[in-house]
Amino acid sequence: MNKIKNYINGKFLPPVNDEWIDNYCPANGQVYGHIPNSSKEDVEKAYSAAKSAFPLWSQTTLEARSRILIKISELLEANLQRFAEAESKDNGKPIGLAKTVDIPRAASNFRFFGNAITQFASESHESVGHDAINYTLRQPIGVVGCISPWNLPLYLFTWKIAPAIAAGNCVVAKPSEITPMTAYLLGKICTEAGLPTGVLNIVHGLGSTTGQAIIEHPDIKAISFTGGTETGAHIAKIAAPMFKKLSLELGGKNPNIIFADCDYDDMLKTTVRSSFANQGQICLCGSRIFVEATIYKKFKTDFVEKVKQLKIGHPSKEGTNIGALVSKSHLEKVIRYIDIAKEENGTIICGGNKVIVPGYEGGYYLEPTVIEVVTDECRVNQEEIFGPVVTIMPFNTENDVLQMANKVKYGLSATLWTNNLKRTMRMSNQLQSGIIWVNTWMLRDLRTPFGGVKESGVGREGGFEALRFFTEAKNVCIKY
Repeated sequence: MNKIKNYINGKFLPPVNDEWIDNYCPANGQVYGHIPNSSKEDVEKAYSAAKSAFPLWSQTTLEARSRILIKISELLEANLQRFAEAESKDNGKPIGLAKTVDIPRAASNFRFFGNAITQFASESHESVGHDAINYTLRQPIGVVGCISPWNLPLYLFTWKIAPAIAAGNCVVAKPSEITPMTAYLLGKICTEAGLPTGVLNIVHGLGSTTGQAIIEHPDIKAISFTGGTETGAHIAKIAAPMFKKLSLELGGKNPNIIFADCDYDDMLKTTVRSSFANQGQICLCGSRIFVEATIYKKFKTDFVEKVKQLKIGHPSKEGTNIGALVSKSHLEKVIRYIDIAKEENGTIICGGNKVIVPGYEGGYYLEPTVIEVVTDECRVNQEEIFGPVVTIMPFNTENDVLQMANKVKYGLSATLWTNNLKRTMRMSNQLQSGIIWVNTWMLRDLRTPFGGVKESGVGREGGFEALRFFTEAKNVCIKY
């Protein structure tokens, strides 16, 4: 049994109250370790360590911070296989996905922000006629809280931590209690890279205990959170009256809009990936597929044929395309939505059933599922499912599909397939999403702002947007 501990002030410590949570392996449904359910006392210890480290860390040169972050990225790359295996075992995703996407991206996060901080410039303004000059300082906030989800555990954990410490802050961070392993391993990497003690503190536990203690701590000045919209609303309710800075990256119900003039083969291949990558457990997956009526029948046939070729299996097995869902409760939630689709006259044209993988009968496996719906107003088209389930339906006009795409309460991303430049410009302007992909999906440039509109969140991550979030602007006006 693995026993994960908190990483506080450079040391691995058990929880003060000696409370532990079972950690399950999704591939077989068995408990394979325990993690702390940290209390307010643990969070206070982490805060105290961060507070003590802040004065020196905030005054460390940009070059010194940059070198440490880049060293962390190099150590992650050197330990790629170990981290990929841990991520796969903890999350249920195919090990090949963790090895080619999750861990390399975590390393890239540290490298990117290690370089970006050396290029992060402030502004100055000459007040002509007043014999004065204004310049703006960007100063670290202090101690900040970072809370990340279970679907891309290390990938999104580092997406928050790296800019926070690059900007000179110290961090109290909580990974998901469902997928804690790679965050635990990251502590060892940070120590090896020479990150000063107290700059990063990792406390494990439930959202209702550990997470709650972080967001309500009076001296943690900013919260960066990725997760569900309901939890984001809860955080905002507590943090806003305390005037904390908030970055909330929340849910999505993303449209994938396919016009007949697209590059069909590229679209088909990419749509399979954008539907079922990471078992559909990515906030950016295109879960609502709208297809122009003239090619709808052909698309439906070809898409289902491709989906049926996806191999469901143990995450460690070579050739596995669809691994295990992250937990038993999440599997049950996704299956409930498949049942709801049937009740709402949706037609299951592919998948929809639990899968028993020989030798791993207790694992949380589900067939990739395609549901044909007759109306966009059904629950499976309006509510976030966050699993290997997509809906498909035809549309006739650009205006019709635009209205359906924008009808949901979310607005994280949208994918548009067309070679019509005027249509691309019109729809990109009118789609209510923070991110628009045209003739591609999940093509990310870390310099660009990331985030959504409506109930998909508040604020932007990525590039200089993240460094702005983790700093405070101070204007200085000098008359000469």
